[in-house]
Amino acid sequence: MSIKIRKAEQKDSALVAWAMLKSSRTGKKLGLFDIVFQSNDDKLLLEKLTILSQTKTKSYCHFSNFLVAVEDGKDIGVLCGYEPRIATHEVLSKALMELGVDESYKDRISAYFLCFPEVGRQTWVLDFMEVKEDANEFSVLKELIQKSLLNARLKGYRNVQTIIEIGSADTQLVYKKLGFDILQEKQCEDYFKTFGRLGIVRLGMHL
Repeated sequence: MSIKIRKAEQKDSALVAWAMLKSSRTGKKLGLFDIVFQSNDDKLLLEKLTILSQTKTKSYCHFSNFLVAVEDGKDIGVLCGYEPRIATHEVLSKALMELGVDESYKDRISAYFLCFPEVGRQTWVLDFMEVKEDANEFSVLKELIQKSLLNARLKGYRNVQTIIEIGSADTQLVYKKLGFDILQEKQCEDYFKTFGRLGIVRLGMHL
C-alpha cells in the first residue's frame, strides 16, 4: 500500500514525543532534552515531551507542527516543519515554564545556542525526522519532506533548511538525494564537550 501523510493530532503526542527524544539523541548518550530536563530516564523524558507537545504555548515542539506517515494503518514516520519567526526560542521557554522548567535550562544547553546559527525569518525549518525501524526510511522521509515543503510553499516560504550533526552521514545522504545542498559546516568545541559531536551541518533548498 502507498504511504499516506497526515497532520499530527493531539492523540499523536506520544508518537511526537518519541520522535523528539530519538532525534535529539541520534545515537548519543545525551541529547538536548536529557540536558533540558536533567534526566536520562526514557520514561520520564517521554512523559515530559508528551506534555510539552500539548502545552497551551505552541512552541516548535507542539504536535500541530508535525506530520505523520502512515502505511497499512500503521504510523511509520514523523517530521516537524515550523516557522522560526513564530516558534522562537522565547516561545519554547514559555512552553517549558508550563512544565516547571525555568530559564536556567539555557545555561545548561549554552553549547547548543553557540553552535546553531540564526535562521532567516523567511525560512521554513525541518526538524525531528524519525522513521520506524521496519519501514523504508528513504521512501517515508521523501513523502514527509515533500508534504512539508508543500505546506511551506502554501504559506509563502521560498527557502527551507534543516540542521544535522557532523557525522550523520546517512541522514545527510537522504537530504542530498532530495535536493538539499550544504550551506554551512560549523565545528564547535563546546558542542563537542557537551554532546560528543564535532558540530553541525546546515542543509538547505530553494523552493
